[in-house]
Amino acid sequence: MHVPDGFINAPVSAAAGVVAAGAVALALRGARRELGGTATGGQGHGGERTAPLAGLVAAFIFAVQMLNFPVAAGTSGHLLGGALAAILVGPYTGVLCVAVVLLMQGVLFADGGLTALGVNITVMGVVTVVVAYGLFRGLVLVLPRTRRSVTVASFVAALVSVPAAATVFTAIYALGGTTDVPIGKVLTAMVGVHVLIGIGEAVITMLTVGAVIAVRPDLVYGARGLTTPLKLRVDGELVDAAPTATAPATGTATPAAAPAVRSSRKLWITGVGTALVLAGFVSFYASASPDGLEKVAADKGIDAEVKPHAAADSPLADYGVRDVSDARLSGGLAGVIGVGATLAVGTGAFWIVRRRGTGRTTPAPAPATASTSASAGKAV
Repeated sequence: MHVPDGFINAPVSAAAGVVAAGAVALALRGARRELGGTATGGQGHGGERTAPLAGLVAAFIFAVQMLNFPVAAGTSGHLLGGALAAILVGPYTGVLCVAVVLLMQGVLFADGGLTALGVNITVMGVVTVVVAYGLFRGLVLVLPRTRRSVTVASFVAALVSVPAAATVFTAIYALGGTTDVPIGKVLTAMVGVHVLIGIGEAVITMLTVGAVIAVRPDLVYGARGLTTPLKLRVDGELVDAAPTATAPATGTATPAAAPAVRSSRKLWITGVGTALVLAGFVSFYASASPDGLEKVAADKGIDAEVKPHAAADSPLADYGVRDVSDARLSGGLAGVIGVGATLAVGTGAFWIVRRRGTGRTTPAPAPATASTSASAGKAV
């Protein structure tokens, strides 16, 4: 659903840019809390592990967006990623993940207009995250507190988020479209095809969330609270057991935390490897049919004023490497470069956000004294 230059007029594009900039600024403030916090309550959702996971999520979304899947005769779809990012790393960080992906696609690969970047961030980033995460949290509250409920909720949230984004795009086009077309027909066509695309989005989101929950549920933002924290009786009061991430004196990992650290590293390596394989190899077999927006634009005539992309001369334009004649090699190299660039930019940006956020977090409680340590052994 990457909107190119020329679909939306300049005033509405500028207004969408202001909305997107405000949303990103708000997301930066919220992401400082999501990325900068330390593990509490035994949940282990600390910023030291969430920041690299957020960079990985951005790279994974970039890779999977290269895998267009057929949804109807002559039409394809691809992951938008807002629901997936919000559930894995939090809604604020999720907006930033999608924004990083869209920025890299627009600048390096001429995918999505630069003047339409605000529209794309608003539609593909903000709308999908807000709709998906709001619906996801509502479902999690009413469903049983199980991992299966999280995966079911992620499926429904992702499914609904895609036609919601299509609806908002149609509203923006009604305000600033550059061609005179019946908006009712555009809305019907956009929602209809994007419901089908939403099914693919839902399956990808559910499988990915389920895979991460299976190995590290503590790293899934939307799965917080599934595990009841260990309770200790200290001086007659029940308190949450303090996390054992580091030893107070040396700052080194304790033996209890070592498996989690190794598991996080294994998850990160597996995720990066999967993204590289998807972008560098599997993408060659993706559907070549136009995606939902492109198909509707061609059928309804809303692409009459489309403009050449400002980065059309990029050496990576259209997801190929210039001067590499072999299509498979060219596309594969472009995909690998895109994953690497998105991972580097995303991880770097999230580490900066996390470091700025750590100064605002509540200090960890002091280590228990000998007397409290003795009574802490009476766990219930």
